Amino acid sequence: MKILAFSDLHLSRGHAADLVAASEDADLVIGAGDFCNHRQGLKQAMAMLDGITAPMIVVPGNAESDKELRNAVGTGATVLHGRGTEVEGLRIFGLGYGVPVTPFDDWSCDLSEAEAETLLNACTDADILITHSPPKGVADVTSQGASVGSTAIRAAIERLHPELVLCGHIHDSWGQRGMIGKTQVVNLGPTPNWFEAGP
Repeated sequence: MKILAFSDLHLSRGHAADLVAASEDADLVIGAGDFCNHRQGLKQAMAMLDGITAPMIVVPGNAESDKELRNAVGTGATVLHGRGTEVEGLRIFGLGYGVPVTPFDDWSCDLSEAEAETLLNACTDADILITHSPPKGVADVTSQGASVGSTAIRAAIERLHPELVLCGHIHDSWGQRGMIGKTQVVNLGPTPNWFEAGP
């Protein structure tokens, strides 16, 4: 299966156009959160992606809530937040929001590590884990050099051993990759990222 994945669109019309064009070659499209800005413009952001005809799986970032995203997506999209799905035998689990709690204003949709752990415990098996936030210690470094990833997400990866973890959130680490055991972790960013995966 040919997967196109991205994160942190943040209402960028140019990036949306590139993603729509690239999606013509995709069997599945994955969006790892932050489609809009500060809980504003979500319907506009999703409209920019209307040209994507492949099945799409998305998680909410900290810029939109789970409910807001569910209300904004089209019929071809599946929203995962503390839930899983299966696509052609590929087991996919998603967790959105900022983890741990961000220093941003009260517009930000965040989870504590304990809240994230509870939601991740619902997952018993996954080939791909989609999280808006990166795991602690991989692709999670800010421009100030701080590692701000999630310990709960890292623990879930160590427990589940998925083939692939797709995340975003930390803009300074866009494009960075790393390994946790045999699991590849990729901080996507808003440009097209390609993966091959199968059950």
